[in-house]
Amino acid sequence: MMRKIIVIAAILCLFIATAVFAQQRGTPDEAKMLVGKAIVYIKTNGQEKAFAEFNNPKGKFVDRDLYITVYDLKGNCLARGANPELLGKSLIGAKDPDGKFFIKERMELAKTKGSGWQDYKFTNPLTKKVESKTFYFERYKDIVFGSGAYPLPK
Repeated sequence: MMRKIIVIAAILCLFIATAVFAQQRGTPDEAKMLVGKAIVYIKTNGQEKAFAEFNNPKGKFVDRDLYITVYDLKGNCLARGANPELLGKSLIGAKDPDGKFFIKERMELAKTKGSGWQDYKFTNPLTKKVESKTFYFERYKDIVFGSGAYPLPK
């Protein structure tokens, strides 16, 4: 009987831990909403103020594992809420662990479709592990805004 109680308690703890872990992650819908907020913010406040806010790791455009990235159409990183070492660098040749040129693909999609979703692998800022990422992007004028979510591993 005691063994059954311990097993049930362990299973219950696992479910609770999984639920808490899931709440620490942003969702694809939240990533898309963050991009919309960022575009409104740049329209309202101008590029200089907006980029400063997007680059602030404790600012209003960083939420758990969600953050805003901004690129010009050539793949140059203009703003980034995580990993500021990439600011000002051309990332057009960046590949994910599977060899996918994800920035190049994103810029091509932004030029032809204007907005959409993209899947690739990237390092999650919370877990520090390479994970699958689903990324929403939207072109505004000649810049591309984006944010992505890391779905729970299956």
